[in-house]
Amino acid sequence: MAIVNEASLEAQLEELEEKTPWFLAAKTMARKQPVGVAGLIIVLLMVFASIFAPILTPFHPEFNSFENMLTPPNATYLMGTDQFGRDIFTRIIYGAQTALFVGFSAATIGAFAGLVLGVASAYFGGTFDLVLQRVMDVFMAFPLIILALAVVATLGAGTENVIIAITIPFIPQCARVVRSNALAIREIPYVDAARALGFGHMRIILRHMAPNVMAPFLILFSAFVGQAILLEASLSYLGMGVQEPTPAWGLMLQGGAEEYAESAPWVAIWPGIAISLAVFGFNLFGDAVRDTLDPRLRSR
Repeated sequence: MAIVNEASLEAQLEELEEKTPWFLAAKTMARKQPVGVAGLIIVLLMVFASIFAPILTPFHPEFNSFENMLTPPNATYLMGTDQFGRDIFTRIIYGAQTALFVGFSAATIGAFAGLVLGVASAYFGGTFDLVLQRVMDVFMAFPLIILALAVVATLGAGTENVIIAITIPFIPQCARVVRSNALAIREIPYVDAARALGFGHMRIILRHMAPNVMAPFLILFSAFVGQAILLEASLSYLGMGVQEPTPAWGLMLQGGAEEYAESAPWVAIWPGIAISLAVFGFNLFGDAVRDTLDPRLRSR
């Protein structure tokens, strides 16, 4: 009976692999990219912690106990307390919500806007392509953090403005990479056939060209999330990002990095570890996605 069940299970697994290419890709990635799986586990733990933060944490993120200020880690306060008597473990967990919200919002808006602009630039070509690429060159001439600082300085601090500030630098990066791939797709006969059948420009761009540049798009998207988390932490650390009392890792790092480096090092250590793990996890996962989807690297 055990042999029959095992054979049946193997047959079902093979059938699932044939019907779902994504399942086969995930299985291949797990076997050939164990480091990428480790990154995915870190990302999933972040998502789990942010979703179930009220259950996992013993305190409210804004609750402060002035008689327990700068308390070292103990059984009650697992990571100690900050200069306001707030539980650092609680704020680390809730800080994952802020990091993921800003990261995924900025990466999604920036990547999809860059996808549409990049494919449209390659499809229309001519003057539209020339003007759009020169505008992209202007934005790409500035480092990410400098451009984000300029946008925040213009719009003001706050979560929404931070998302806008991080989104703007992502658009030209994604558009440039997508355009280079879409230029080759534009010359494939099925695009000419779609034009001959009278399909509109938007239908050709969104239905026939955009799906064929998904591989570089997904790689960029996974990288953008990690970059967005790091940029949000940097802006918050400089006092131009998320504002108190919202729990944010960069803001927590700002409050304890210098003043309490010797007397209460845990105030800065735990937010720094959280930022490092988050960026590390998304980078590992993004590298694994790149190695899996890029045929030039897949053969290795």
